[in-house]
Amino acid sequence: MKKVRKDGKGMLLRKGETYLRKRKLYCFSYTDAIGKRRFLYANSLIELREKEEEFQRNKLDKLDTYVMTKADINFVFDRYIATRTELRSSTKTHYCLSYNKYVRNGFGKKKIIDVRYSDIICFYQALIERGLSISSVASLHNVLHGTFKMALRDNVVRSNPTIGAVGEVRKKLNLSEGVRHSLSVEEQREFLSFLERPEYKRWKPLFVVLFGTGCRIGEVIGLRWCDVDMEKGIISINHSINYGPRIDNGCKSDYEVTLPKTEAGIRTIPMLGKVKEAFLLEKQNQKEGGYRPIVEIGGMRDFIFCNRFGNIHHAQAINREIHRIVENHNAYEELAAKREGREPVFVPGFSCHVARHTFCSRLCENETNVKVIQTVMGHKNIQTTLDIYAEVCEQKKKEIFESLNNDNVIF
Repeated sequence: MKKVRKDGKGMLLRKGETYLRKRKLYCFSYTDAIGKRRFLYANSLIELREKEEEFQRNKLDKLDTYVMTKADINFVFDRYIATRTELRSSTKTHYCLSYNKYVRNGFGKKKIIDVRYSDIICFYQALIERGLSISSVASLHNVLHGTFKMALRDNVVRSNPTIGAVGEVRKKLNLSEGVRHSLSVEEQREFLSFLERPEYKRWKPLFVVLFGTGCRIGEVIGLRWCDVDMEKGIISINHSINYGPRIDNGCKSDYEVTLPKTEAGIRTIPMLGKVKEAFLLEKQNQKEGGYRPIVEIGGMRDFIFCNRFGNIHHAQAINREIHRIVENHNAYEELAAKREGREPVFVPGFSCHVARHTFCSRLCENETNVKVIQTVMGHKNIQTTLDIYAEVCEQKKKEIFESLNNDNVIF
C-alpha cells in the first residue's frame, strides 16, 4: 500500500513536496536540465504551490539552461518575443513568420554563446544568395538584433554580434535599400484621369483619398463616416485596420483593428476639396450600385469604403487592382499615342504606400515647414520626413538650375 505523506497539520503532500519541521518551511525539490538538484521554499503550502505553478509555466529547467549559456538562438528568440507584449498582433506575426521561415530550422539551432559577428555576416550573405532582398534581410536583422540585445542584458553573452552586420553586408555586396520613388504630377494625374472610365469608376474615390491625404492604406480602409467631419473639413485618424495572418490564431488571416503605426499616427488631416468630393462620390456609387458596408470589426461598423459584397478591402487586393489598372492604362496609352502621333505617357507600377509617398512629395514641393509635413503624415521620427524632403529638394534643385541655364538668368 502506498504511503500517504502529510505535513504537521494533516495536509496531503504531493510528489516532490516535503515539510521541514525544524525550519517550519515547505519545500519542493526538482532536478534542472543539467542534472543539478534545486529547491523551492515557502512558509505555507498554498504559497509553495503557487511557486510550483510558476515553475511549470516558465519551465525553469529551460530557464536554467538559458542562464547557463546552453540555450540555442531559438530558445532566446521565443523568450524575447514573449516579452514584447507591446507589439501589435500583425507585427508580432510578421516577426514570428519571418524567423520561422529563415532562421529556426537552421541558424537558430546554434548555441547563442557560440555565435560570432562573422557568423551573422555569413548568414545574411547566404540569405541574399537565396534571393532575399537587402530590405528583407534588414527586417529580419531587427528581430535578431533584439534577441541578442536581450541576451546581452541578461548577461548570457558578452556582446551583441549583430551590431553593424547589415551595413557591412550592404557594403561588401554593394547593395542599396530599395527606394519607393513617388509618382510625378503628370503620372499621378494620368492614373486618376484613367479612373473616369466606367469600369473603374467605383475605385476612383478610394484612390483620390489615398493620393489626397497621404494616409497609410490601413488607415484609409478603416475610415468610418464618424471619422470624417464634412462641415469642418477634417479627417480624424485614430485607428487602422490590417488584414493578415495572426500567430495567435493558427496563422489564419483575419482583419484586426489597431492603433495607427505610431503614436504620432493619431492625428487630424485637413480635407482637400477633391477628397471631400471623393467621399460624396463613394456614397453615390454605393447607392447606385445597391451595396453598402455590412461588416463589423472590433466593434466598429459604418466603414466608408467597401467592395460590391459589402466587405471592406484589404491592402493586397488594392495593390492587385493598381497593377491591373496600370497595365490596362499603359496598353491603351501605347495605342492611343501611336494613333495620335505623340509620345505615350506611361504610369509606372506602384503600391498603396507609393501613393502615400507621392502625397508627401507634393507637400514637400509646396510647403517649407517640415514640422507641418511631419504632423500631417504622422511620422514618428522627423528624419523620415527630412529624407523625403531632401529627395524632393534635390530634384527641385536640378529643375531650378535647368531653368536658370535655359533662361540665361545668371549670365
